[in-house]
Amino acid sequence: ALLEAIPDMSVDVNKSALVIGGGVAGMTAALSLADQGFPATIVEKADTLGGAARDVARTWNGQDVHNFLSELVDKVKNHPDVEVLLNTEVISASGFVGNFETEVSTNGDTRTIAHGATILATGGQAADTEEYLYGSNDRVTRWHDLENNPDRLKDADSVVFIQCVGSRDDHRPYCSRICCTASVSQAIAIKDEHPDTDVYVLYRDIRTYGEREMLYKTAREKGVIFILYSLESKPEITEAKDGLEVSVFDPILQRKLLIKADLVNLATAIVPADNSELASLYKLPMNAENFFMEAHAKLRPVEFASDGIFMCGLAHYPKSIDESIAQAMAAASRAATVLAKPTIQISPLVSQIDTEKCIGCGLCREVCPCGAL
Repeated sequence: ALLEAIPDMSVDVNKSALVIGGGVAGMTAALSLADQGFPATIVEKADTLGGAARDVARTWNGQDVHNFLSELVDKVKNHPDVEVLLNTEVISASGFVGNFETEVSTNGDTRTIAHGATILATGGQAADTEEYLYGSNDRVTRWHDLENNPDRLKDADSVVFIQCVGSRDDHRPYCSRICCTASVSQAIAIKDEHPDTDVYVLYRDIRTYGEREMLYKTAREKGVIFILYSLESKPEITEAKDGLEVSVFDPILQRKLLIKADLVNLATAIVPADNSELASLYKLPMNAENFFMEAHAKLRPVEFASDGIFMCGLAHYPKSIDESIAQAMAAASRAATVLAKPTIQISPLVSQIDTEKCIGCGLCREVCPCGAL
């Protein structure tokens, strides 16, 4: 009977956004918000925009990525409501939905950015590996290296693609999703350009999902040879006089095959950028593989449990460029629902110190996981 209602607290919303990461996903999200009238600041730690897409020549359905990326970067740089900070890293963060403050450092100079919403698009990259002579023999390449150096294929009589390198094992149990599509697309391109070149794909499972299944069918029709291998019986590569020799057990023939290869291309795992510091600053969860983890896979797929913070692109999980764009648009639309409000209701429940019991040791502040004290 003596309880009293706690009055709601209302604060003004800062109608701007901070996008951390200047890849395709980050730029798409920033442009989407800017086109709606919400200024956006892109923080990119590298000296150029584009992220992982800079290494991709074409999408799985033949679209020119370099031209698309060039046009996207031009739009971002010329948009009056988009600010780009290159060579910049986040060093501290505070605040809450509608009223964040993030301190960034650009070549040693620091500044504080006030913003109402935060989008994390920190991206990812192909993992390095020491398997299959990578790094010790220049005939062994990775991901898009062959695609971006087509001259190497002119004199190649045999090319071998090896899938699931450093992934789907005890160290990285997840599938990187886009590796099969990338390798099969390159195999088709090689067959189109050099029909007499023998192309082999050594795989554990072909996962050209959705409409990409037609790529697998096309590759088979063009004569690309697919050979299944198991985790217990991986291919072996040795250096030969005029190239490489790839040894692999074929479970269909029940015998070991020896392939003489001029070039070997590895599809290594896609790994996220080092997000541990950002996760600590914004108090965000990551999964076992260090990708950011959404609040709910179906109900809140681009949001964190913390209000006002969103994600998109490779920072979430490995995905293709078209999927990154779709997710960036989704993140921007969710962020706009915050920025469109003139004010926002925040919880009136805040931590308070019981001065009669406090001895001033400061331990409560050190151990508080929420940074509430």
